[in-house]
Amino acid sequence: MQQRKQADSRHPAPVVTNRPEFTAAVRYRNGGRELFRVRNAVDMKDARAVVLAELDDVQSIMIALRD
Repeated sequence: MQQRKQADSRHPAPVVTNRPEFTAAVRYRNGGRELFRVRNAVDMKDARAVVLAELDDVQSIMIALRD
């Protein structure tokens, strides 16, 4: 029989936070449109702020929570 090493308990396991992901549908003033995946937002309000901070000439935004 082989012996197994025990896990080193001196270092705690890293904490994984499950942040929600959002999809942003953006329409520009020139009529163009794009879809974006927003991963660095806490909630929908924050996702909207992230998109607006990154893009120019936005006419409208639609934000949806990804499953």
